[in-house]
Amino acid sequence: MTRSDLVALLGERFSQLTHRDTEFAVKTILDAMSDALARGHRIEIRGFGSFSINRRPPRMGRNPRSGEQVVIPEKLVPHFKPGKALREAVDAHTAALEAEAHQTPRDEPAT
Repeated sequence: MTRSDLVALLGERFSQLTHRDTEFAVKTILDAMSDALARGHRIEIRGFGSFSINRRPPRMGRNPRSGEQVVIPEKLVPHFKPGKALREAVDAHTAALEAEAHQTPRDEPAT
């Protein structure tokens, strides 16, 4: 799902909102989340998951052209941990897809 898909979905569910309103709502939420993470805060959305910042320590790497070793500096990266409800929803959907795949008869190869 892209940002545009999310705006369109919100527009369908809340028909009283204009397209501009839904775009503004999505932008506001994403900006607030980005700002909180940039300041080092953790974001928790119960049932969905949590966003946090993980520290990647410095390490040694290799320049692919010259082969010489280089120091890759420490880096802060965003991290997402899905919540229990999201994990269960994904697992249930995956199980349903697998069950459907096993019920569909396969064409036998001609001998």
